Amino acid sequence: MNLAYIPSPTFSQFKIGPVTIHMYAICILAGICVAVWILTKRWKRYGGTFDQILDTTLVTVPCALVGARLYHCITTPYDYFPPTGNLINLVKVWEGGMAIFGGISVGALAAFLWCRHKHYPFAIFADAIAPALPVAQAIGRLGNWFNQELYGWPTNLPWGLKLNDADAIGKSEICYNGSQCPDYKTTLFHPTFLYEMIWNLIGAALIIYIGSRLYDRLKAGQQFAMYLMWYGLGRTWIENVRINYSTVILGLRTNVWTAIIVFILGCVLFVVLYQYGPDPKAQAQRLAAVTADELERQRIQEEQDAQKKRK
Repeated sequence: MNLAYIPSPTFSQFKIGPVTIHMYAICILAGICVAVWILTKRWKRYGGTFDQILDTTLVTVPCALVGARLYHCITTPYDYFPPTGNLINLVKVWEGGMAIFGGISVGALAAFLWCRHKHYPFAIFADAIAPALPVAQAIGRLGNWFNQELYGWPTNLPWGLKLNDADAIGKSEICYNGSQCPDYKTTLFHPTFLYEMIWNLIGAALIIYIGSRLYDRLKAGQQFAMYLMWYGLGRTWIENVRINYSTVILGLRTNVWTAIIVFILGCVLFVVLYQYGPDPKAQAQRLAAVTADELERQRIQEEQDAQKKRK
């Protein structure tokens, strides 16, 4: 019998009147808010404004959430598509199922297109958000803890995760081999949510530290490449600890392949940017010029609106 373990929450949702609030959603929203705060602080140092980040967030976050949901559904088709699944499950986001790889890819594309439209230098935007993403992901992983889902193989370690009788998604978890998971009342599991939280927070700290120490040597975009390398590397081994059922291709889970690809892309991007990447100081000057133009247009518009009101 294990005397030390990590307990699971006794609830995963609560009600305010007729509205059901899921802790999973609160964790994701909290992660987004913290990420926006970090991004804003770093973006302002490059010469941008909070309004620019707010507009970009309003465009990017919905796209990222859709991408995260679609990736999960496509990589676990048995729950969502005939003949084994039901298409209506595609919209049941309250039951869990948001894949960060889909969110990153679609969110990055949306951010790139928006920055291009607004003439913001995307490379320094990517650097500004580089440490914010793993922090947001770390906070979001708490949602898996509340849902008692996506845990790892059985363990006797003192930090093993103990499940309980709360009405949580993980109770119906199907294991890697397609069978029912071990009895949660007598088994402790690897807390993979905690492993990824710690890994992501270490990664965020490293990106900030390296970015600060090597600011004069790094090219714009290389900090984001470091994020891709770090997260891809960590997700590769964490995914192999998970016990939940997953589609397997050539002996590896789908997310392991994706993590490997993300790591390789990060390495290639880092090298390419080192050779051909833009100078972050020049990018910051471009952003400062764009910001000055926006503020001037805003000032003129406010004066015109004030004149209209006086008339």
